[in-house]
Amino acid sequence: MSLDLAAIHHVAICVDDLDAALAFYIDVIGLTRAERPDSLPNPGAWLDLGEQQVHLLAGTDRGPGTFQHFSVEVESLAAAEASLAKHGIALEGHQVVEGYGRQAFVRDPSGNLLELFEQRWPLDDELTR
Repeated sequence: MSLDLAAIHHVAICVDDLDAALAFYIDVIGLTRAERPDSLPNPGAWLDLGEQQVHLLAGTDRGPGTFQHFSVEVESLAAAEASLAKHGIALEGHQVVEGYGRQAFVRDPSGNLLELFEQRWPLDDELTR
């Protein structure tokens, strides 16, 4: 059983200077600013790039959700978790981001973070574990 991947949802990159990064990606590259939930704990900005996004993450925190990663959208995070468990792989950093969706992270053999993102509304009790 493989994961039911829909598409790359976003790519997140760390930036030293958020204002300089925004000027570069908006004024030079031509991306547009996207809405970002106020509930997120780390500073940053989201930019639209077609159907996908680039998330700029300010600072040096390297925990799940705040370090460079790419995100793939899945139909069911619970099904993805069950599939990965069959390979002895556990998800880390489960969280619900209000106004956005549910996410968890897995590391590849080199330690790179991959976010699995489920966009499902309304959020029910099963999703808030």
